[in-house]
Amino acid sequence: MASVVFKDASRIYPGTTAPAVDKLNLTVNDGEFLVLVGPSGCGKSTSLRMLAGLEEIDNGAIYIGDREVTNVAPKDRDIAMVFQSYALYPHMTVAENMGFALKIAGVAKEERERRVLDAAKLLDLEPYLERKPKALSGGQRQRVAMGRAIVREPQVFLMDEPLSNLDAKLRVATRTQIAALQRRLGITTVYVTHDQVEAMTMGDRVAVLKDGLLQQVDTPRNLYDNPANAFVAGFIGSPAMNLLTVPVSGGKAKLGNLDVDVPSSAGASVTVGIRPEGFTSSSKGFDVVVEVVEELGADAFVYGKPADPSVKFANASDEGAQIILRWDPKNPPKPGQTVTVTAKAEAVHLFSTADGKRIK
Repeated sequence: MASVVFKDASRIYPGTTAPAVDKLNLTVNDGEFLVLVGPSGCGKSTSLRMLAGLEEIDNGAIYIGDREVTNVAPKDRDIAMVFQSYALYPHMTVAENMGFALKIAGVAKEERERRVLDAAKLLDLEPYLERKPKALSGGQRQRVAMGRAIVREPQVFLMDEPLSNLDAKLRVATRTQIAALQRRLGITTVYVTHDQVEAMTMGDRVAVLKDGLLQQVDTPRNLYDNPANAFVAGFIGSPAMNLLTVPVSGGKAKLGNLDVDVPSSAGASVTVGIRPEGFTSSSKGFDVVVEVVEELGADAFVYGKPADPSVKFANASDEGAQIILRWDPKNPPKPGQTVTVTAKAEAVHLFSTADGKRIK
């Protein structure tokens, strides 16, 4: 087991000027499950591949434990990687697939068989050890790929979107199995996903990236409650936080008839962030014209547009953006209705319209 440290680590692909990963400073503690998350092209998979030794590092350094591995060959880094594709050998049995890396490394047959059997017990794969991959489901194949990594007993697990080929229901089941397994094994794990729900439910901490830059790293709860900037606020949470650009007058941001106190340094406008559950029905406040109602049984979500034309969405390119309100599922409004909502002071987040940084 070991910690992982990125120290000013950068990667610039040939023919480009903007770094794919720009001066990444990040520490993954010994035994921690850390998730790298962000939109496509944010640098999360590149960061993982830099750690694995599959991408060159143009500047900075990477450490595994006390050892700098910046220029160490992938095979000598004591890591095991689980890819998006299962990459199983079709002509080998499950047991042979799981033990193949050990065989290449010259591990004795008895030791190989012990490790494969131990991993199979952990992953509920014992009944399938003599099967070929074509006789397995997608979830079982992914568990075999996990088993192949586990038998190597590495210092660090690296996982690059390992659940993306599974259907939605199986993804939910498998992500809980992976998180529980990692906690049992206690092996330092760096996990990449574009799915923020996956990130929030699996990671001890989550690192959010955008355009190669680390935006924030924190526990899932703190990311949700105290996002460092408007990007993190809008990216973390499902449904997403409502981000609205609102004019400021007399020290207050005006959301229709809903007044939000803002610091004097805020400027002429401010980005107000309120999560769907932060709104409550009221006789006076912010008017929303209902467009769609999603009834989900235990929950209902109302999608609509602000009735006040001075209120704009923070992302100017978001032409189809809507206000999202969490609503009483037993009494949802109808499309076309106008509902009035308010928000408690503690549910309101404020961000600078200039640079997106958190004000309050």
